[in-house]
Amino acid sequence: MQWPYADSGLSEVLPRDLGSLFSDIYTEETRYRFCGREMRITEHYGANLGVAAPVWDAALVFCNFIEEQKLNFKGKKVIELGAGTGIVGILVSLLGGDVTMTDLPHTLSQIKTNVAANLPDDYLNKVRALSWGLDQDKFPQDFDYILGADIVYIEDTYPLLLRTLKHLCGPQTTIYLSSKMRPEHGTLTFFQDILPQHFVLDIVQRDEEEDINIYKITQS
Repeated sequence: MQWPYADSGLSEVLPRDLGSLFSDIYTEETRYRFCGREMRITEHYGANLGVAAPVWDAALVFCNFIEEQKLNFKGKKVIELGAGTGIVGILVSLLGGDVTMTDLPHTLSQIKTNVAANLPDDYLNKVRALSWGLDQDKFPQDFDYILGADIVYIEDTYPLLLRTLKHLCGPQTTIYLSSKMRPEHGTLTFFQDILPQHFVLDIVQRDEEEDINIYKITQS
């Protein structure tokens, strides 16, 4: 699948294969365009960030879904879980959403770099640490939307993610999770067996080529 972008390049003059060898100095900036908004997203490849470094396909599929469905986030209170590069939260912010972007503490510098490149400085205060199952009580329960892209892939975290979703989700909340379906990591088990015990789920988009589902989730 071809993703909409204006330009891409390396801030270090290294190809991707060499970057994997010298990951502590390898960064890549790509320009994406969704919903008429252009975003400059930098990925910092290195051992410190691990899987949080890249823009994953599930995030791009979700951005494309937002564009195709013309989802209206203007004036809505939104929280993104496992923001990674921040691409989803940045797009929703550009569309008028009041977005809190969250991830583990060691990933926040990358999110802040991308927020600073695409949004006014006061948005940096909306980037916060959230460790599932531990910190969710520090956040309110009045969000209109909870968003997550490719955050379901480590089975040990599923109970923690469930606990976090149950805390954050109020009667008015809609959850969207865009997920690569990885049978080896029990992704189907999470969506087919665990979540339905607590929430109502619908698959609102299926990308056969990328094996990615987007789920719309509400309280049961």
